[in-house]
Amino acid sequence: MRFRQLGHSGLSVSEISYGNWLTHGLPEFKACVRAALRAGVNTFHTAPMLGDGHADEMLADALSSAAREDLVLCTGAYWPETLGPNRAGLGRKHLVGSLDGSLRRLGTDYVDVFQLLRYDYKTPLEETFLALSDLVQQGKILYVGTSEWNAEQLQAAAHLAAALRVPLVSNQPHYSMVWRVPESQVFPLCQRLGIGQLACAPLIQGVATGKYAGGERPAGSRAANPATSAAVAPLLFPDLLDRIGLLAGVAQAAGLTPAQLAIAWVLQNETVASAVIGASTPEQIEENAAASGVELSLDVLTQIDELLGRVVQTDPRMTFSPPQHAF
Repeated sequence: MRFRQLGHSGLSVSEISYGNWLTHGLPEFKACVRAALRAGVNTFHTAPMLGDGHADEMLADALSSAAREDLVLCTGAYWPETLGPNRAGLGRKHLVGSLDGSLRRLGTDYVDVFQLLRYDYKTPLEETFLALSDLVQQGKILYVGTSEWNAEQLQAAAHLAAALRVPLVSNQPHYSMVWRVPESQVFPLCQRLGIGQLACAPLIQGVATGKYAGGERPAGSRAANPATSAAVAPLLFPDLLDRIGLLAGVAQAAGLTPAQLAIAWVLQNETVASAVIGASTPEQIEENAAASGVELSLDVLTQIDELLGRVVQTDPRMTFSPPQHAF
């Protein structure tokens, strides 16, 4: 496993990190976390709204044998956690309460990266960053990140972060061979600001592995699970599936699996510090982790672009934060 600096910070994160958005309730979750540790992964993502906080507890249990100083724990806030008018968003009350709950469930005194999981149109940005400044000074947060913020929002955040001495060092966008929305505006700005990318969904919800060829939904896949199928169903259209299928030959010629090719592609971008995977078996963890350190040739990168063609999304307006009336 190779490691990269997160933005201009001194924090080293593994090129592959493990997130538990859709995996925390799986029977093999603990085995997956331990496989990640064996593969050299040091960076783990969770969030308090996942499973009403149970995802935090399950991650803490799975990581119990690891030394805390060797881990980079990432959590965050925005999405509703329980019912109540102050249990969502980026207001001071919710940020403080959400973080305290996460620390208690994770069994730690601090988190390494606290992420603002979407932009909050309801709360003044100054309120959010004043609260973060206090939490940083209290030692509960080491670094701050955003997720799916557009360039204008990131610029405003960086201004406040500098003024209030909040170490804003990361952004977590959706990013893959197909979803290149952050490339034109967000990535160049972040590079100037010293903000690194924790790229999520590099495998396009599993589509990049080729498992859904022909529209099939194999048993045990996300598309076959009623609890997770909504995240995959919009991606199962013939043109995308056919073009993903063509990449299998490119991967084979490069000595990679389709999943490794997809993850390695994301890691070719120098602004990406880590690719966040959500593998559901230890074997998938081992396969994905092997993408660390892979360098793709210009010929391979060109073939990928040519084969994907029109299914690639690049419009920066597709960076998503819910509207003000979301909750």
